Amino acid sequence: MSEGIGIERVQELIDAGAQLVEVLPVQEFEEEHLPGAINMPLKKLNAESAETLDRGRPLIVYCWDGL
Repeated sequence: MSEGIGIERVQELIDAGAQLVEVLPVQEFEEEHLPGAINMPLKKLNAESAETLDRGRPLIVYCWDGL
């Protein structure tokens, strides 16, 4: 189940061991990303790349769209 959350909840989840994934293109991720985030570009996200994630931990997915 997905839900939008605020920065306070993001920090709580990260403190509790959540994984932070940014789905930005590689170049954008390299220019600037959230501390501790891993990059999985949305256009390359598939079952194989998702296997690197720990299914036993919460997952936060972030994408900055510039709007």
